[in-house]
Formats: sequence, C-alpha cells, structure tokens
Amino acid sequence: MKNPRLWTLSIFAALAAGAFFASNSGATPGTVQKITDGVWFREGDLKNLGHCNNIIIEMKDYLIVVDANFPSGAKATMADTKRISSKPVKYVFDTHHHGDHAYGNPIWTQAGSTTLAYKGVAEEMKRYEPKSWQESAKKRKDVAELNRSTAEPPQQTFDKNLFVIEDGTRRVEFHYYGWAHTRGDGFVYLSKEQVLCTGDAVANGPHNFTGQGNIANWPKVVATAQKLKVKYVLPGHGVPGGPEVLTGQALFMTELLNGVKAGIGKGKKLEDIQASLQLPDSVKNWVGPSLKIQIQDAYEEVTQGKPHGEIVGGK
Repeated sequence: MKNPRLWTLSIFAALAAGAFFASNSGATPGTVQKITDGVWFREGDLKNLGHCNNIIIEMKDYLIVVDANFPSGAKATMADTKRISSKPVKYVFDTHHHGDHAYGNPIWTQAGSTTLAYKGVAEEMKRYEPKSWQESAKKRKDVAELNRSTAEPPQQTFDKNLFVIEDGTRRVEFHYYGWAHTRGDGFVYLSKEQVLCTGDAVANGPHNFTGQGNIANWPKVVATAQKLKVKYVLPGHGVPGGPEVLTGQALFMTELLNGVKAGIGKGKKLEDIQASLQLPDSVKNWVGPSLKIQIQDAYEEVTQGKPHGEIVGGK
C-alpha cells in the first residue's frame, strides 16, 4: 500500500525479536491469534516495520499463507507457521502487488512455496517495477539484502473471478471483484468457516492508501464481497473484525468521494476542501493522518474523470 508520499510507514527498523502468540482477541503487532479451527491471524507491525497482516490456513497436508509481506515479515511469518504446524507452506497468496504484501515472494519461493495471485497483480508489477523495488531497496535493509534488481512476480496466476483450492478437508476460494485499492485486488474466502481475507481492499482503521486506487469503484467491490456469508473479516491492516468492517470501509470511500464532489460543486479549491471536509462519525475509524492525501486523490479522480491509479500511471 505504499507510494512515495506514504513511504515513511515502510522504513525498516530492526526485526522484532520473536513473535509471541495470543489466544484471544486484542492482538498486538507480532502476535498470532487463532480465529477458528485451522485459521490464524498474524498482525503485522505496520508502524515500526511496515509489515502487513498475514493469515495462515491449514489444509490436510499443507498450509496456505495470505500475503508474502516484506522480506523481514515473510521470515517472521514463516517462523510462526513452523510453531503452529509441522506442515509445509505450499501456497502464498499475494492479495496485491505492493511491497508490504509481495516483496517477500523470494523468501517463500526459496523455501519451496508457490506464490499465487490474480493476474492483475503480475500486471501491476509490470507497470510499477522495477522503480518501486529499487526505491524500497534504498530505504529498507531487508529488501536491499536480497540483491535483486526488481520484485519477484507470483509464480502462478489465475484470470477468472474465482479460483478454488480444496482437498476434501477445506475449500479455499480466491476471488477477484474489481479495481479498488489496486487493479489486482484479491480476496480469500472460506465458505464453511465464513472467513474473508481482504488484503488492502478493506482495512480496519486509518490505513487506506488511495494513490493507485479507483475510489469511485471501491465501494462496489466491497459491496460484492458483502454478498458472501461472512463472520470474520481479516484485513490487510488493522485488527480482525466482523461484517461491520466491510460496511465501514465502503461507507468511508463513499463519504470521501461524495464530500469532495460536494466541495467541487460549490466551487471550492482543493485546499479549501482539505481544510473544511468533515466526514461523519460513522466512518471515524477510517479517518487518520492521510485524510488530506485521500481528499487530494479523490479530487484528482473527480476533476480528471478517471481512476486515480490511471492518473499516477506507473511506467
């Protein structure tokens, strides 16, 4: 979820020494929390290490990990999978192409795992790499230490809206609902357990990066996900929640865009909208230090008539 304007969150600090386990809610960065039988949530240390969250799913003979994380996050998550189970990690699913979710790919593939993603993730990497990787390597020791010139794309991709892995004990669905946070946003859904892993298409807290997004389409993507039967929402950033996280995320994007449109309709300049826009309390959980940047992205999207991700382009 990174962009030069928000890279301060991704500056590498020393890798946290040893994750520990939490058996109930209220997890803190570096903890692993059991969500339901065979499903664990690992909260990433976003503030200090730039890490995303990871989800670990147990199959009959192997594990599936959601998101490769940064290299240091990949190593920490890998260590935790070994504490959870003696089963190998067979698949690692990149929910999207951003460094905190995909730059750990080489760590996993070198260990024998197969990285998997919707085809849009590989396409986004072609659009933004190697520039993003090289910028990250200048700031992050864990990226630089891999001695690569660019990011490693997912080894396996799918081009349909639904891809399924099942082994008789569990069914894991991989969905693509459209362009929200990035062009390649993927969701992971466990229908029996009613668990939805959202990547950064849904955050629980003030963690939304809109720079490469499609703000107008974002609520539609979340609305499609809401058609699933969901009990647990496991976001890419923020703590686990329930269906209310989906509702709040969609409403935040709707209120953001509508507020900006209203300001433009009154003839306000960007700076005036940034200074005056007040979002309702119903979305306060998603409002944070990046609001002015999010307002700017929405303003540019409205005034230029295209998704903000098309405005910033890539190559």
